[in-house]
Amino acid sequence: MKEDSRLNLLDDGTLMIQNTQETDQGIYQCMAKNVAGEVKTQEVTLRYFESPARPSFVIHPQNTEVLVGESVTLECSATGHPQPRITWTKGDRTPLPSDPRITITPSGGLYIQNVKQEDSGEYTCFATNSIDNIHATAYIIVQALPQFTVTPQDKMVIEGQTVDFPCEAQGYPQPVIAWTKGGGQLSVDRRHLVLSSGTLRISRVALHDQGQYECQAVNIIGSQRIVVYLTVQPRVTPVFASVPSDMTVEVGTNVQIPCSAQGEPEPVITWNKDGVQVTESGKFHVSSEGFLTIRDVGTADEGRYECVARNTIGYSSVSMVLSVNGKVRNGDPFVQTSIVEAIATVDRAINSTRTHLFDSRPRSPNDLLALFRYPRDPYTVEQARAGEIFERTLQLIQDHVQDGLMVDLNGTSYHYNDLVSPQYLNLIANLSGCTAHRRVNNCSDMCFHQKYRTHDGTCNNLQHPMWGASLTAFERLLKSVYENGFNLPRGIEPKRLSNGYALPMPRLVSTTLIGTETITPDDQYTHMLMQWGQFLDHDLDLTVAALSEARFSDGQHCSSVCTNDPPCFSIMIPPNDPRVRNGARCMFFVRSSPVCGSGMTSLLMNSVYPREQINQLTSYIDASNVYGSSDHEALEIRDLASQRGLLRQGIVQRSGKPLLPFATGPPTECMRDENESPIPCFLAGDQRSNEQLGLTSIHTLWFREHNRIATELLKLNPHWDGDTIYHETRKIVGAEMQHITFSHWLPKIFGEVGMKMLGEYKGYDPSVNSGITNEFATAAFRFGHTLINPFLYRLDENFEPIPQGHLPLHKAFFSPFRIVNEGGIDPLLRGLFGVAGKMRVPSQLLNTELTERLFSMARTVALDLAAMNIQRGRDHGIPPYHDFRVYCNLSSAQTFEDLKNEIKNPEIREKLSRLYGSPLNIDLFPALMVEDLVPGSRLGPTLLCLLSTQFRRIRDGDRLWYENPGVFTPAQLTQIKQTSLARVLCDNGDNITRVQHDVFKVAEFPHGYSSCEDIPKLDLRMWQDCCEGLKTDCTDEKGKSYSSNETWKRDPCTVCECKVGQITCFVESCPPADCEAPVKVKGDCCPVCLKQNINKKKP
Repeated sequence: MKEDSRLNLLDDGTLMIQNTQETDQGIYQCMAKNVAGEVKTQEVTLRYFESPARPSFVIHPQNTEVLVGESVTLECSATGHPQPRITWTKGDRTPLPSDPRITITPSGGLYIQNVKQEDSGEYTCFATNSIDNIHATAYIIVQALPQFTVTPQDKMVIEGQTVDFPCEAQGYPQPVIAWTKGGGQLSVDRRHLVLSSGTLRISRVALHDQGQYECQAVNIIGSQRIVVYLTVQPRVTPVFASVPSDMTVEVGTNVQIPCSAQGEPEPVITWNKDGVQVTESGKFHVSSEGFLTIRDVGTADEGRYECVARNTIGYSSVSMVLSVNGKVRNGDPFVQTSIVEAIATVDRAINSTRTHLFDSRPRSPNDLLALFRYPRDPYTVEQARAGEIFERTLQLIQDHVQDGLMVDLNGTSYHYNDLVSPQYLNLIANLSGCTAHRRVNNCSDMCFHQKYRTHDGTCNNLQHPMWGASLTAFERLLKSVYENGFNLPRGIEPKRLSNGYALPMPRLVSTTLIGTETITPDDQYTHMLMQWGQFLDHDLDLTVAALSEARFSDGQHCSSVCTNDPPCFSIMIPPNDPRVRNGARCMFFVRSSPVCGSGMTSLLMNSVYPREQINQLTSYIDASNVYGSSDHEALEIRDLASQRGLLRQGIVQRSGKPLLPFATGPPTECMRDENESPIPCFLAGDQRSNEQLGLTSIHTLWFREHNRIATELLKLNPHWDGDTIYHETRKIVGAEMQHITFSHWLPKIFGEVGMKMLGEYKGYDPSVNSGITNEFATAAFRFGHTLINPFLYRLDENFEPIPQGHLPLHKAFFSPFRIVNEGGIDPLLRGLFGVAGKMRVPSQLLNTELTERLFSMARTVALDLAAMNIQRGRDHGIPPYHDFRVYCNLSSAQTFEDLKNEIKNPEIREKLSRLYGSPLNIDLFPALMVEDLVPGSRLGPTLLCLLSTQFRRIRDGDRLWYENPGVFTPAQLTQIKQTSLARVLCDNGDNITRVQHDVFKVAEFPHGYSSCEDIPKLDLRMWQDCCEGLKTDCTDEKGKSYSSNETWKRDPCTVCECKVGQITCFVESCPPADCEAPVKVKGDCCPVCLKQNINKKKP
């Protein structure tokens, strides 16, 4: 034993240890020895029991960086009594995973072998004994070389196109993506852009862009590289690979004429006959190679056919002559006399109608309806007239043959092609005007078409230029259903049975099933939900109505004769109808105008197919309701005098903001009662803008939005001419409407289920036809009628009724004088976003303002919107509801009980049974309206199917859709996605200062409302033209110009400087004055102390 003063050996051999310590603990043995030897006792153990102590760390773990694949140790040790136990956790105190790579060392350290990226994170060392536990944390930071997660591939593009090279990588620290070309830097221009995702985008690829590109992913650990090659093919004018030759064929055969071409970009093949373009139809088909197939050849198909190959570089053409041996058909001898009679009777009826409508004030709801649907564009009028003459001629020929043969030609197997030879169909087309009014598309100005829309929608789809264009036939989801297979509506003959039952009168369906005086307010959405839907519909479809209110046969007015002679299709009133007055037997209704030659027909009218109707508008969401759907309409509403890209404006209100301009011309539907006001209709992009005051207010809002944006763009780009400002503004406004519709409005209508059916946007698909379907325009999108309140509410700035009060809907029709004389548009707008809408309840569909008082006038029978919707569906040959159930993958309904999953109300099913007899007979519109709503939506299952199909086509088939890459720059797209209807209201109302962030949602005033200052704005600086050398001067808010590097004082405290087109201003800050009463001197920013005031500060 070592010497220690605490250790004492007593005389009797006892070992005494004073002031024991932990070091005294151990094994002891007593030994006695002398010269003879030694002896030892047995061993004894001394244990030391100190006082308990909480753990304390001897070694704290430290943050450690390590590379992937290496090993790392986090040291950790502690003392205490009893001796603490060491444990480890990761992250939010999660136990360490069971992994052989991870062990705890004897000293308590954490040891990880072969470190992986997922080992990164926070680790906690716990030291625990019976007294307490403590912990300390440290981070393992795993650094990793970059690794590519998305790799670019070699690309081959045509000169002038846009190419993307995606490149993404991960690692720690997060790698930075850099691109080089041929070992050097990329060109510094606006064509080369590296997106935030790492994608390299090259716009308008040039031949010199060809070469090797390298994507580098770099962090502090190292870098990775991947090389791709861009091949740029020069643009080459088309060269024919196969050419057609002259042919002679027999009548009734099918013939294929070969033609194909090569070029870069790949040429598009079109065909002309005798100088007029041939379109895809049941008669003609152009294959993907360019071969032309002509079915059922007739003598009218004879002529010179020209094959034209076009691309953006140029075009080539080659021609051949087709000869046909023909035969005579029964109706041929009557063609000449029938077409003369048709032209005379149609023109007489149209002229009579025009005289009646435009030479006097409207006298009846019929006149109002005809006036506000009458086409404004002369081209539309002529095309509708031609279609009427064409069909009237065929009807007269049929009558002549039927009289001569004494046979019934109204059977469903009857075809006009069996009645008249193709050459005579061609003659009818020429003499009626059908051929003369066919548009020949010119999409050659790619500098324009790549950036902007045409007003009529042509050239959006460059392979199919007429897809989605105005004045084209509606598309169809299902084949049309007519009584005779051609043009007679279902139910036109009351005694004809369908599935064993006669179809009910539309007016009877309305009064039995649809009309309601009971309204349930919507607890979620405002009346603006309805109003945006109507405004949107007027951007998408408008059926061209018959130009005549009188029947062609004798010129008598349709409402007085109550017959179904073309174009009349009167809505008969059932006996004992509650609204019949003065012995009236019918409500006014005329058919929609037919497409020339009816449905799918060749350009030269050599074949006739079932009747189709004309969509007067473009099928795209392009703000055609603001700008019009033809060049004629667009020019009518543009302010061309100022050359500032503005729309015409009308009178300026006290608020300083203008109203829409007034329409000029003869007395209009808005001046139907001279006792009310002489104010005429307003003029807007859509002719229905005056239909009701809520709609007129929205039109006013967007006309102002155009002029607001155009004015700002001129300040930012003073070198732009009026056309550039107009088209750029029109492009922005259209994008705003697209964003509001798809991001804010549709989710409320579709709900979560419907938005999943719609799907996310995946880019432009040129194989999708955006055309509006007949079912959408005639039945499905008319669901909005069930959302209309019976009143238009008018609220002041405190959201209280204005002195003039709220308006029953029937007093809001065609009443622009109320905007001029009764407070402007703000009260109406507040009544839309500040009042709950009408809830769509299957037993409460259209309020009686629409079914009993539509366009009502004194001493007349008002119209019924529900009955008109049903009648219009039959007029257009819309198949019954059952067929669309099957189309939408719902069960086939053979009995009314089979409808119980979609129409749960047994009372409604009973009414349908009494009306229709068979579920196979139910009209589409009323059935869609009575379906139960899909949870979270405002639509039933069939309606949701039809609308999601249409809106997907509208979006995916639009080359200029706002989200399609290249339509807007990323910075511009970010701004457009800030758009909201709330912001448009703030910017363009007369004096709207408070709104909800989402004006479609019900909110309590004032708590649910925000100041307009808090609503995000569209930053138009992203549209400033920054091309080098183009604009270096600046324009201030007063329109004054300054050169680059020039400085000036905006006010005594603000100095501004112009730098390369941008204005930067600096505001001087004033120090505290060193006197009691500083004086403001003119021209100086800061107050100064006069001599006598110096050092006389306030106590």
